[in-house]
Amino acid sequence: MKRAYKFRFYPTAEHVELLARTFGCVRFVYNSILRWRTDAYAERQEKNGYTQASARLTALKKEPEFSWLNDVSSVPLQQSLRHQQTAFKNYFEGRTAYPTFKSKRCKQAAEFTARAFKYRNGQLFVAKSKTPLNVRWSRKLPSVPSTITISRDAAGRYFVSCLCDFEPALLPISLKVVGIDVGLKDLFVTDSGFTCANPRYTTKYAARLALLQRRLSRKMRGSKNRAKARLKVARLYAKMADCRLDVLHKATRKIINENQVVCVESLKVKNMIRNPVLSKAIADACWNELVRQLKYKGEWAGRSVVSIDPFFPSSKRCSECGFTMQKMSLDVRKWSCPECGVDHDRDINAARNIKAAGLAVLACGVTVNP
Repeated sequence: MKRAYKFRFYPTAEHVELLARTFGCVRFVYNSILRWRTDAYAERQEKNGYTQASARLTALKKEPEFSWLNDVSSVPLQQSLRHQQTAFKNYFEGRTAYPTFKSKRCKQAAEFTARAFKYRNGQLFVAKSKTPLNVRWSRKLPSVPSTITISRDAAGRYFVSCLCDFEPALLPISLKVVGIDVGLKDLFVTDSGFTCANPRYTTKYAARLALLQRRLSRKMRGSKNRAKARLKVARLYAKMADCRLDVLHKATRKIINENQVVCVESLKVKNMIRNPVLSKAIADACWNELVRQLKYKGEWAGRSVVSIDPFFPSSKRCSECGFTMQKMSLDVRKWSCPECGVDHDRDINAARNIKAAGLAVLACGVTVNP
């Protein structure tokens, strides 16, 4: 399998200048080729693919006004065209929206293939530089990277992601099966009653974030003080994102280590987040990221992660007799079944139903009616 190992590194002044030029060239090539392809289709109904885009890039590099494109490695420029072609493919197949232009205010990234970097004796060298990157290696790479991606986030931090071949270690078979119901009060609840508290980092840092954003709004555009204030806001956002990922990685690792089968819901988070009252809380909970981590970690460990139908009434269905309530508002946290009289906790009952439905899907296939 392929796996990316991400490390933080601290560039020297030489690396900062080289990477700034590389990021700028990658961004310019992506945006200019995207504009060229869009205009060609709008004006002449001409469809251009990667081959035509690569030829256009060669022509651009020969023009005197764009000679600075030759100051950086050609590999990241070609890779940006490949990424753009993938974006167009996803768009034409209906998976994403039309490709958009890249901004210098957002995350910057450049991908290097094997002929544009060297990895030897624990040191990483990139093209156009003779000094190694000062990488903080937190773990040993399982193999020599096939590609690396160097990125700089909005907070000014530099990272390198190394794509390597690795052999996943299968965990011993466990006899435990768990059903998981995600929520806002608790991050998730299992069928056995275990709850993982929702840290709510957006609420925790709301006052500090509002203060920094007020200070940013008062700074003059284009000034150095505005750049400093913007960096403080970006660092706080990065801290919140890192805290969320830390909680999710610890929780998902514990679930995968302990259970052989994990049953979860297939939530339409993109539709749910349109709720103006709950959108911020739903985004802060990161339900999609929770399920994504469970799936790839389960694949590595030899576990089964089963997703049930998103319209399955897990909260309104009695886990004892199967009676389904017609309506149940979100403020109802405990209820009694009118058919069998059993008292239910809303989240635990939903987790039990998800577990039963997941086992049915696992045994009979996705076409089964839970």
